[in-house]
Amino acid sequence: MTTIIIIVVLAVIVVAYISIYNGLVKMRTNAQESWSQIDVQLQRRNDLIPNLVQTVKGYSNYEAKTLEKVTSLRQQISELPADAHQEKMAVSDKLTGALNSLYAVAENYPDLKASSEFSKLMEELSNTENKIAYSRQLYNSTVAAFDARIQTFPANIVAGIHHFTKLDYLQVPEEAKANPKVDFSDLN
Repeated sequence: MTTIIIIVVLAVIVVAYISIYNGLVKMRTNAQESWSQIDVQLQRRNDLIPNLVQTVKGYSNYEAKTLEKVTSLRQQISELPADAHQEKMAVSDKLTGALNSLYAVAENYPDLKASSEFSKLMEELSNTENKIAYSRQLYNSTVAAFDARIQTFPANIVAGIHHFTKLDYLQVPEEAKANPKVDFSDLN
């Protein structure tokens, strides 16, 4: 009788161990997949940029510096290693700023603003920027779930045995956290 109880207890422990291990692997894979979604959206944006640059060039010969910055940042992102998450996000944030400058350039060229090609590209880029933001949020959520799981009992025992380590969150740059400087003096 005691042998049966011992066998049942051991079987329960083995099943629990396997279940915890598989759960950790699944959570780590989900975090990796959510990073992959960020990469997909960054690539989508990078694919749209040459068309946008060509469209803007056709209307403006005076905004070369802005266009050069956009293309340079696009190139930097594509040259970064796949696991350089923080670096990719830092360059991505700079690229978003450069694209915002490009949007502002369009305000000076009514024909460009009225162009259906430009409007379509701007809409696609805007949608892609939203997807990047969502993907970043999803990544941080999956990292939080994984990190919490590997620190709680009894998963922390299995995580320690198999060398599961905490994953890094994507950080928001300090300059992005700063209060925007807004001048309301023109409203009077």
